Amino acid sequence: MGDVLVGPFVPFPRVAGSKRAYLFLLVDDFSRLLIHSRWVTDQNTRAGQDVLRAAIQRRGLPDQLHVDNGAPYSNAALERSCAVLGIRLIHSRPYRPQGRGKQERLGRYIRERFLLEAEAQGIASFQQLNDRFMAWSEQICNTRVHAETGQTPIQRFTSHGPLHAVEPSLLREAFRWSVMRRVTTTASVSLTGNRYAVDEALIGRRVELRFDPEDLTRLDVYWEGHPAGQAIPFILGRHVHRQVPQALPPSPPAPTGVDYLGLVLAAHDAKTLGQLAFRDLPSEDDNQTEDDHQRPDADDHSCEDHQPEQDHQP
Repeated sequence: MGDVLVGPFVPFPRVAGSKRAYLFLLVDDFSRLLIHSRWVTDQNTRAGQDVLRAAIQRRGLPDQLHVDNGAPYSNAALERSCAVLGIRLIHSRPYRPQGRGKQERLGRYIRERFLLEAEAQGIASFQQLNDRFMAWSEQICNTRVHAETGQTPIQRFTSHGPLHAVEPSLLREAFRWSVMRRVTTTASVSLTGNRYAVDEALIGRRVELRFDPEDLTRLDVYWEGHPAGQAIPFILGRHVHRQVPQALPPSPPAPTGVDYLGLVLAAHDAKTLGQLAFRDLPSEDDNQTEDDHQRPDADDHSCEDHQPEQDHQP
């Protein structure tokens, strides 16, 4: 079962630049095991696919996937992924809450047992939030005795039989995206503002483009289900599809209170103690100042020397 939980703003407490966090999660209906989850900044197609892919890599291939009709789960990309992998995709009926009670109870448990503690301690970044939630889900959520099953989710899940692993090549193909395009008279196709050249024999035909949304430099062309070469980019404005979640900039480290440069200066002074330091030499400005202080005294003495000569004149 797949669901999306609306979470707090990160960083929390909320500051300028904080973004709303959304938790994509997948739960095994039989054991209530939290298969995989991740906090992200956007509810889009790729975020849902990333969580599903990681869940399959960690816990094996499911027989079916039950999700709601939200945008992250109602799209052609997810349908293609499930079709390639042989997963039965089931969407809940709109305005029918039956069957959603398990997700709602899990969401309430996450809010009461994890989010309240996380918000009380403060959330510095999405990386910190994901690290702490992963630890909490594996150490607390998946190891507690469930009230309905009488077992811990991890025990019930592992007793169900061996995991159904997937070949890496099949998994990679399943999570590629596919779009249909008609080849122009100049033997080219377009995708997200990019232009690609294809075989001239395909002019006027409707072809399928298969690609990794995280790498738009390589597109494989298919016509009527058969490979038809590669699309060669000649106008490449985007290397990554706009729906791919972008990496967040790392949060600045908290101040330690240690004067690093002061320690460096102290170590330098200790090493060079007793040696000549150019910064200790008097500068020209200092010499000029000393001369200015000494000149009035010299003038006073010269006046005293000339005064007696004036007294002896008749």
